[in-house]
Amino acid sequence: MQSLPYWRLSGYYFFYFAFIGAFSPYFGLYLQSLSFSAWDIGLLMSQMQLMRLFGPCLWGALADRLARRVPIIRLAGLVSLIGFSAFFFVQSFEAFLVAMALLAFFWSAALPLVETVTFDHLRAEPARYSRIRLWGSVGFIVAVMGTGALLDHLPLPSLLWVIVGSLLGILLYSLAIPEAPVHAHLDAHPPVREILRQPRVRALFGSCFAMSAAHGALYIFYSIYLADHGYSKSLVGGLWSLGVLVEIAVFFYMPRLMRRFGLRNLLLASFVAAVLRFLMIGWGVDWLAVVVFAQVLHGLTFGAYHAASITAVNCWFPGRSQARGQALYSSLSFGAGGLLGGLLSGWMWDGVGAALTYTLSAAFALAGLVLVAAWVRECDVDDVGERAASRVVDVSDSL
Repeated sequence: MQSLPYWRLSGYYFFYFAFIGAFSPYFGLYLQSLSFSAWDIGLLMSQMQLMRLFGPCLWGALADRLARRVPIIRLAGLVSLIGFSAFFFVQSFEAFLVAMALLAFFWSAALPLVETVTFDHLRAEPARYSRIRLWGSVGFIVAVMGTGALLDHLPLPSLLWVIVGSLLGILLYSLAIPEAPVHAHLDAHPPVREILRQPRVRALFGSCFAMSAAHGALYIFYSIYLADHGYSKSLVGGLWSLGVLVEIAVFFYMPRLMRRFGLRNLLLASFVAAVLRFLMIGWGVDWLAVVVFAQVLHGLTFGAYHAASITAVNCWFPGRSQARGQALYSSLSFGAGGLLGGLLSGWMWDGVGAALTYTLSAAFALAGLVLVAAWVRECDVDDVGERAASRVVDVSDSL
């Protein structure tokens, strides 16, 4: 049997999430320094969510047709680097939009395919996934804190070189990743359309859409918001890292939490925490203790929420329908929900202000809470807890 390429896979995850750690918190600040409006920034950054609506499905279908994933992963790494490099030369909003769309379309292709390659390499020991994926969280923390410290002493355009370095690392490790044998799924499965008729499934997807929409202003404008209120870039990076550290802790204890509290209660707690978190961010930004506590709640608003949601999808979409269930989850939540949240926050930021924008985020979370409370019953998820205890949690959509 082929030996596990542990460090090659781990290195890819490290640089993939290092890109997110350098790009998501700080690229909005760079766009602001170029005098783009809040609407322009929201539209540009929302390309990452827009391409996740359909990009992964298109690339996944191509990989299935070719029965090969690694060549597409390598192509995605190369074109993502080329697309981002255009930011060194372009100046107009239209050119930025094209470059961002190119980057997002190819960047969105890679991770779902890397996940399938990783699990095919781990076919006999899937529990080792968490030890590989852990390096992605390490990469994010190193990038977000290191970039923040760097930008406290260097001009903002230095950010471009940091991001290019992370994309170059992605490309180099994509060249090192070996292909894995494709394993067929032989389980019987009901039609996806039939599964989607279930009220619990519609309610879950609706609540996931609402939660991602609630996070739109956070992912695009949070760093700008903190910087405008006098927070240093090092402190901004530290706050982002705090959220991810708590998220990692929640993932580590998630099987135990699911056995004790149940999936429905964790979902309800996650949405209650989201309502509280966004109100605290919107109206308490001048108090560091409030901001710190709001970041600690990221362990619930992303960690527990995502783990519970992805577990429910895996259970409710059995057999070969699981892949399509996860694709729907990603497209409807991080794609459609994230896109709406990003565009609305860009439209509202300059017009009504940050406090009301984050209040809208809290309203989205409240809508998701209502959906879960009304249509996801404990009897729907009684079978989930035991299966979740041994399931490896996929945290690939973090931030």
